[in-house]
Amino acid sequence: MTAPRRLVPVSLGDRSYDICIGAGLLDDPSCLRPWLVGREVCLVTNQTLAPVYLPRLRALLPGEARVTEFVMEDGERFKNFETLSALLETLLRARHSRATTLVAVGGGVVGDLTGFAAAIYQRGVAFVQVPTTLLAQVDSSIGGKTAVNHPLGKNMIGAFHQPRSVLIDTDCLQSLPERELSAGLAEVVKYGAMDDGAFFAWLEAHMGALRARDPEALGEAIAQSCQAKARVVAADEREGGARALLNFGHTFGHAIETHTGYGPWLHGEAVGAGMVLAADLSARLGMLSWEAAARLKALVAAAGLPVAPPSEMTPDRFLELMALDKKVLDGRLRLILLTALGQGVIKEGVPLASLQETLARGASLCQSPR
Repeated sequence: MTAPRRLVPVSLGDRSYDICIGAGLLDDPSCLRPWLVGREVCLVTNQTLAPVYLPRLRALLPGEARVTEFVMEDGERFKNFETLSALLETLLRARHSRATTLVAVGGGVVGDLTGFAAAIYQRGVAFVQVPTTLLAQVDSSIGGKTAVNHPLGKNMIGAFHQPRSVLIDTDCLQSLPERELSAGLAEVVKYGAMDDGAFFAWLEAHMGALRARDPEALGEAIAQSCQAKARVVAADEREGGARALLNFGHTFGHAIETHTGYGPWLHGEAVGAGMVLAADLSARLGMLSWEAAARLKALVAAAGLPVAPPSEMTPDRFLELMALDKKVLDGRLRLILLTALGQGVIKEGVPLASLQETLARGASLCQSPR
């Protein structure tokens, strides 16, 4: 029996849109056609996904559509200025006007780069997110944060530009590599850890079903995650306050990604280890119980994710890279820590000695030092 479709609204006034979640969306033209601004469409994906999804997306478009395709190389390291420039040149050579809709088909790399191109081409054109990875479905496709990477920092150059719609076909996850499924589960765990203790407990009980790709469990986890992100984005679109909570684990994780060169560690893997580091620091500061920190570490491990950073990363290297993070404000590092499972807080002025102690502990993270 086909699971029912769910709509999750993202309430942003005249820029509001719906996240549509369900099986078989990419076989239904009525899901995409309402969001096309005009007859000009650019389908953007990567070399791995192009043979699978481009024919299906073309079939969803009206016959009179003028379609351009842009196929980028696959991998985080290609979310850069060179690829962005190539996409913009493709649009210019094909003479795309402001009545163009870009359609991002893929994971967070494709979605972020396409959204940034949409934000700056002709001073802003429409785009639609069609996320095909779990990580993109529950996180990067929602909220309008677009960017490219730079050797000195991840996502430091970008723009806020909301999509017209997010179309989540849960059938895409059945063929997703195991490692990428686990990477997406990192963001799902994040929502439970920083926003919803009941959802965290649900994840503890259902992690086995999620990793086995049970459609009902995946649909529930995606819907809960999208609802959590939509609430935060509606309250703080441009990350002036509460939206920063969505970066739980990310300041540590981005440092890992930058250190390893955008590729050897998937984003979700780095965030998984980053959440364990943040939980350890929370407990070390007396904000969170060591028992709760250990539960988070156990759930990250159950999701198939690393629970410690690369062994060669020294505390000094971490601090060097964390100082470049976009969440640094007036020279002060802001970290997202926990006071309970389901309760994240923004913390400034963390004692350096405590932070260095957490960064030095490695595999013994989230174990009480007493």
